[in-house]
Amino acid sequence: MKKILKKNVVSAEKIAKEAGQGKDISRYFTNKGKMMPPAIQRVNLDVTRDMLKELDDAAEELNVSRQAVIKLLVRQALNQHYLAQKAKKYGT
Repeated sequence: MKKILKKNVVSAEKIAKEAGQGKDISRYFTNKGKMMPPAIQRVNLDVTRDMLKELDDAAEELNVSRQAVIKLLVRQALNQHYLAQKAKKYGT
């Protein structure tokens, strides 16, 4: 069987511990990567009391969180929007 040599892999916890102790941790980074924006961004949403009740009822019925229901409904609405735009563009 072929032996595979692993580079010295250091855990994130070890790097964080050294950083917390004020040690130089720059040797762990190559600067070859790129910064990525956060994948999730927090937003505030104002809704009526009745709409909130409807969202909570749907969440309970689906056994998921209110946030999951909101995400699902927004995704469905965006999909419908894109399909309508596509149909409008191609005349179907």
